[in-house]
Amino acid sequence: MKFINNLLLLIIFTLTNCTNVAQPDDPIPSHETFTIQSKLLEEQRTINVWTPADYKSNLDSLPVMYMADGGIKEDFPHIANTLDSLISVHKIKPLILVGIENTERRRDLTGFTEVEKDKEIAPVVGGSEKFRGFIHNELFPEVNKRYRTKNERSIIGESASGLFVMETFFLTPDMFDYYIAFDPSLWWNNHYLVRTAKEHLTHLPNTHQKRIWFACSNTEEISPYTKEIANIFKTANLPNLTWNFSDEPNEKHSTIFRATKVKALVWTLSKAD
Repeated sequence: MKFINNLLLLIIFTLTNCTNVAQPDDPIPSHETFTIQSKLLEEQRTINVWTPADYKSNLDSLPVMYMADGGIKEDFPHIANTLDSLISVHKIKPLILVGIENTERRRDLTGFTEVEKDKEIAPVVGGSEKFRGFIHNELFPEVNKRYRTKNERSIIGESASGLFVMETFFLTPDMFDYYIAFDPSLWWNNHYLVRTAKEHLTHLPNTHQKRIWFACSNTEEISPYTKEIANIFKTANLPNLTWNFSDEPNEKHSTIFRATKVKALVWTLSKAD
């Protein structure tokens, strides 16, 4: 019983105490904010958008990176600042960052679960399908209307947000071209995504090359499942999937995002078409 209680506490910790809170030394980048009244989510959502320094001085259309945990007091500032630095030294091509500010994080970023302990982490869980529908059907068109965009999209996330990234890759792979996940909470629903990964990969569209970068820290309840996904990808050896797994045993769940974000972004986006 003590083990189960400790495990539950760790699960709650990994979903709530991740690096999605802005640090005191994170400068707030110049950005725009708008709200969208979502019919699917039945609530108003706040969207933060960062564009490169020369966006207004040229007419180029740009790729778009999306992120949950995208509030000003969440991960949006440090990711926008990192993109700005990498673009300025020509490590990656210019792109637009769209951050979705959280309302009920654990509702939006978790899928269905049959595990009773999972359901205890928040009043409502299992809303990832609706959240994905909001992004695809409501947010994509709004961003395309407001900004000069290419039909080239990426998504980035850590912990529960990383779980959402991985779930989106497996369930709706055509939604994005490039996927980045740090310490994804793959234990969710008795590691359902790991158990069904092989089956989902058989349905991966071969019309367009997909690219995914993912990493794990030394967190024992996360790393085995992330490594298993890497082994599944290696065995599958799909020609339409380019992937990179970064095993980070010296990093903790609370440090992996900031410690590895540069190499994740460079590997993924410097190779973008």
